[in-house]
Amino acid sequence: MINTNLKFCRRELALTQAQMADKLGIKRSLVGAYEEGRAEPRLATLVNMARLFGITLDQLVTTDFSKKKNAKIIGTAPAPEAGAEADDQPEPPTPAGGKLRVLAFTVDQDQNENIELVPQKAAAGYLNGYADREYLEVLPKFRLPMLSNTGTYRAFEIAGDSMLPIASGTVIVGRYVEDWASIKDGTPCIVVSSRDGIVFKRVFNKMRSGAMFVLHSDNPHFTPYDVKVDDVLEIWEAKSYISSTFPIAELSLERVASLVLDLQQQVALLKKA
Repeated sequence: MINTNLKFCRRELALTQAQMADKLGIKRSLVGAYEEGRAEPRLATLVNMARLFGITLDQLVTTDFSKKKNAKIIGTAPAPEAGAEADDQPEPPTPAGGKLRVLAFTVDQDQNENIELVPQKAAAGYLNGYADREYLEVLPKFRLPMLSNTGTYRAFEIAGDSMLPIASGTVIVGRYVEDWASIKDGTPCIVVSSRDGIVFKRVFNKMRSGAMFVLHSDNPHFTPYDVKVDDVLEIWEAKSYISSTFPIAELSLERVASLVLDLQQQVALLKKA
């Protein structure tokens, strides 16, 4: 299993055996031995492999990605080194904006992709189960016929008032972004990161200049902040939303934000009293 995954993931990342060895800090001959099943990697090496591939150690050891159904392997890596041996040339990389990523999804009885709903109460668990199809199977699912048939969609229930007039509790339906470098400044997205969890923000792309994204709220009372590319797990471009709260007529965004801030201050005073 490990040897199959090592070879499969290395090729998905478009790495030669020499490049892989360099990234893992081991000899090239060991990479070949691992891939051929002639040797078993030490635990420390397995941990480094999992980090490099952007998957969990458990997935590396127990999941055969070459036979995994309903999962997409998405990643990119540097071009092969000049002078690499012919049998060491990697396969062409899949277009993406970061390290190897596994996109799991579910399908209905007609093999159409579902839209899985991640409620607020499931947000914490999603950080561990986002790449696990078994985890996704227990989430609520639905379909929206007006959405394009191209792409994979997921729905997230957002919390907080940072994106007014989109109210807390609104469900944002996003399309999975494979190539992060293609995100245009100001695009509303669900950003899933190991540091901040699931947030709904406008993304400003600073990948080339600083290997980060700057996340902005529509509510001016919230300060923009940076998130490192290495901390990001998934990005879903917002395409639709579902809400039981109707917008308040004839109120500007600034006015709504001011009202919310006043209410928060009043609640704080009442608590002190």
